[in-house]
Amino acid sequence: MRIYDIIANKRDKKELTKEEIDFFIKGVTEGTIEDYQITALLMAIYINGMNKKETSYLTMAMANSGDIADLSMINGIKVDKHSTGGVGDKTTLVVAPLVASFGVPVAKMSGRGLGHTGGTVDKLESIPGFNIAMPIEKFIENVNNINVAVVGQTGDLAPADKKLYALRDVTATISSIPLIASSIMSKKIAGGADAIVLDVKYGSGAFMKKLDDAILLAQAMVDIGEEVGRKTIAVISNMNEPLGFAIGNALEVKEAINTLKGNGPADFEKICIELSAQMLHLAGKGEVEELKTELHNRLNNGIAFEKFKEFIKAQGGDTNAIDNMDLLPKANKEISFTAENDGYISQIDAEKLGVASMLLGGGRAKKTDSIDYGVGIVLNKKVGDFAEKGSILATLFVNNEGNLNDVIELLKEAFCFSQNPCEKKPLIEKIIN
Repeated sequence: MRIYDIIANKRDKKELTKEEIDFFIKGVTEGTIEDYQITALLMAIYINGMNKKETSYLTMAMANSGDIADLSMINGIKVDKHSTGGVGDKTTLVVAPLVASFGVPVAKMSGRGLGHTGGTVDKLESIPGFNIAMPIEKFIENVNNINVAVVGQTGDLAPADKKLYALRDVTATISSIPLIASSIMSKKIAGGADAIVLDVKYGSGAFMKKLDDAILLAQAMVDIGEEVGRKTIAVISNMNEPLGFAIGNALEVKEAINTLKGNGPADFEKICIELSAQMLHLAGKGEVEELKTELHNRLNNGIAFEKFKEFIKAQGGDTNAIDNMDLLPKANKEISFTAENDGYISQIDAEKLGVASMLLGGGRAKKTDSIDYGVGIVLNKKVGDFAEKGSILATLFVNNEGNLNDVIELLKEAFCFSQNPCEKKPLIEKIIN
């Protein structure tokens, strides 16, 4: 078998066989195929696409290119949740303990933030003492004991995907739906999940800017799950404005804690309830709408909050900081950003606010950058709200003022106004199962 022939087949719009795709991924992993040949095939895939079978073959080949997490010692159906990334997206902090409170195991490997989107690992590490790294034996023990553990990605999951992504990034082939879908799903499958709930976001703060593209991606990932024997559901959600009010690590932890006490922002609580209900449904705990009622109860009666504290304590975190949020990292200065005129807020560009938080120190422009856990932005208004001239639109939490002028300019660009009331787009657009 030759890579030349595989490239030619895809160039000529032929369906690639499992053997051809396995040969390709093996060569990528072992370094026996040249980068220019890899990129030639990636471009042929970008132009001609892949069908369901090809995409599932590619996904499993990438999943099997490295470590596969063995979670067979964990009791029950292991359900994972994955978000395609957004601004203010701290759903794991609520969804994981909420689902675990039903006795469903949530064994989750999460990543760090990069660019305008935040990472679950960074948010959890803003809690004093919280340990995101643990041996697999301890990870399994925690899940079996309290039904939840969240760690940073360990081992060498889907190494072929890392190589392919690096080449896609410099050859204008990032936006191929089959390549994106197989990249995401290969890591989820390598992570050992039995069932997967996908939060596929669209809009200004999401990777997929257009709703139609998000639906195509979600459908492709659900199809992969079906092809490889994983129960999979996708929730299409709106990221045209930040989720909730808080952007920044410790600030988002505080908002998650308030939500677990039944006092969270309506949009954030809604998506957490939806994702949790879908996860529990896949775990066989009941029908989605009935589960939503009980999920609301558990946010209001303290059950979810107590499970969160149990989870934080089990991973070395200081639960005093959960009970007294003043013990979480704080910025030295608060600066108000105010409205220059009266009007209804017609748009809040989530990506610009995510970049603004990053410039304050709350995110990374590159992987080696350090994080300031206390800084960020808290919104006072959302799309559809009326703002009077001089009223506070957002509060900046600042330690280093070096980029403050750039941050203020981004906020000015992010908020758009109308003299007429504005209709908000739905938070949840579609469920694909």
